[in-house]
Amino acid sequence: MDDTARRDDDPVIALALPAAPLSDAMAAYFAKCDEKLGFVPNVLRAYAFDMAKLEAFVAVYNDLMLAASGLTKLEREMIAVAVSSHNRCYYCLVAHGAAVRALSGDPVLGEQMVTNYRAARLSPRQRAMLDFAVKLTESPWTVADEDRAGLRAVGFSDRDIWDIAAVAAFFNMTNRLASATDMRPNPEYHAQAR
Repeated sequence: MDDTARRDDDPVIALALPAAPLSDAMAAYFAKCDEKLGFVPNVLRAYAFDMAKLEAFVAVYNDLMLAASGLTKLEREMIAVAVSSHNRCYYCLVAHGAAVRALSGDPVLGEQMVTNYRAARLSPRQRAMLDFAVKLTESPWTVADEDRAGLRAVGFSDRDIWDIAAVAAFFNMTNRLASATDMRPNPEYHAQAR
């Protein structure tokens, strides 16, 4: 990646919040990220001004995106991208678009998800899941029994519906924080799984 692209994604956020000393747990987590990914995601660096906030963010993210669920990791990443696309969140589209490309092994699907998930050839299950997540994003007060029934009709359990809603809600929060702070994605994400 050229220097211009690297400079475009620097600084990490538009707020002057100096990093605090990492707790032992977060220092180990950053080292694990660097080992597995080759870098520490900028969202973690953004939160590093406050260890309580960083540790809470990591705990919720890991629970929603990595813990056992009736949703696959790819499905959870697809929710992240569909919600982030609706919200036009640059950071999350770049970072989670890369995750969709990597987990699916399909760069086209990743691009379709970032641009408009409705353009992708999705299973009825995936389409219902994303339609629900986007409805929850754009007009949450309109979600009703028939929306939950539609998810059940394509095989989602009530626990799965909770997880779909929780992932969608989490990314609505992070999208707004990323937009408010002009959070910039790591340049490495741009070329991943293409």
